[in-house]
Amino acid sequence: MSKRDYYEVLGIDRSASEKDVKKAYKKLAMKYHPDRTQGDKALEEKFKEIQEAYEVLTDSQKRAAYDQYGHAGVDPNRGGGFGGGNADFGDIFGDVFGDIFGGGGGRGRQSRGRQGADLRYNLELSLEEAVRGKDVEIRVPTLVECDECHGSGAKKGTSPTTCPTCHGNGQVQMRQGFFAVQQTCPTCSGRGKIISDPCTKCRGHGRTEKTKTLSVKIPAGVDTGDRIRLSGEGEAGEAGAPAGDLYVQVHVREHKIFTRDGNNLYCEVPLSFTTAALGGELQVPTLDGKVKLKVSPETQTGRMFRLRGKGVKSVRTGATGDLMCKVVVETPVNLSTRQKELLRELDDSMGGETAKHRPKEQGFFDGVKKFFDDLTN
Repeated sequence: MSKRDYYEVLGIDRSASEKDVKKAYKKLAMKYHPDRTQGDKALEEKFKEIQEAYEVLTDSQKRAAYDQYGHAGVDPNRGGGFGGGNADFGDIFGDVFGDIFGGGGGRGRQSRGRQGADLRYNLELSLEEAVRGKDVEIRVPTLVECDECHGSGAKKGTSPTTCPTCHGNGQVQMRQGFFAVQQTCPTCSGRGKIISDPCTKCRGHGRTEKTKTLSVKIPAGVDTGDRIRLSGEGEAGEAGAPAGDLYVQVHVREHKIFTRDGNNLYCEVPLSFTTAALGGELQVPTLDGKVKLKVSPETQTGRMFRLRGKGVKSVRTGATGDLMCKVVVETPVNLSTRQKELLRELDDSMGGETAKHRPKEQGFFDGVKKFFDDLTN
């Protein structure tokens, strides 16, 4: 059976932000989570579908592949990165909802150390770097697994023992009348293990501080606000739990010439008085070098010229935007006496034919006259 569109599954538009994706997922997961559907297989499959859509659309790289190639772009059998529908409900659901359903403890799952925290690295790029992409090396201070105790927190040659209070579950049950409330075990703080002889290097934490050097491939076309996720490169988890992720947050510096809006670039190009009046050719800068632009006679300030395909190639769709050039007619300055005389001669030669040579000026003053006539009537 063919898969439904992920955006349709979550009931969102293709332009939805990551925040919108998470909001839609929470709403649906609250309704269809197995803890609430009481073993209904059809609803359980629906939850798997919702969960799969959420995992793809909150991962910038998977979402880009899905937007470009559909389900084939994230199919593991075709080289895609999605892991299928075998994930543990409690793990993924717990990341979003925490203890709403007791963290899955009611299903007899063994408590594990907390997953490592996600980290964020702010990366600043020039417009050229963002448009073309590049490989960068970054240094990230983080917590890594202790190489002395291999994350156990116990001194070399020893090992943690099972907590006698919770018997390794990490949680204890407190009864209040008809209700049973699960709480984190006060003896082991939820780890399920007791360390009687801590590691001397990490002092029982199982993690040590380290600055890692990572190589990051920045895809061509990224823009301010885009995030690149490096799975497992965040802080190491506690007691051997999985590490968090590292999110590289992109910020593109302002450019001296170009302004970016999506996949299009904009710039202003000065145009001489004579070229604007008589027409001619104009050299225009692009990110790939200069190109010639043909300017028609009688061009006015503010006219926009479009250079197709000279913008930015989208990191998601692969489509390339345009370069929009706005011409600004430049009034001559530092004129010599002779040049001023020539301009006066030009103005005199136009005589009273204002409407013919300067139609905008004539139209403006006609409008002003009408405005004051209406006031007096």
